[in-house]
Amino acid sequence: MQGYGFQPAQSQCVGDRLEANLSIRQLQQLGRAARATREGDTTPGRLTVTDFIRVASQVKDPKVPLEVGKAAATCGILTDPASPL
Repeated sequence: MQGYGFQPAQSQCVGDRLEANLSIRQLQQLGRAARATREGDTTPGRLTVTDFIRVASQVKDPKVPLEVGKAAATCGILTDPASPL
């Protein structure tokens, strides 16, 4: 997640939570959705919390956006949704 411009500690926290609560397949789907969102982006190294949650909602599995939102809340990154993680 640091490759998207997120802070190391928050990236670690979110990554650990997602890894613990999502399957490999779900994580792969999330990764593909995030990469697709970055294509053509004028700031591809920056993905805000809002962007990340929106990307998660594009995955057809309802557990993915739920877990992304829970991880963002638990890791304390929802206080400023315009900031990168």
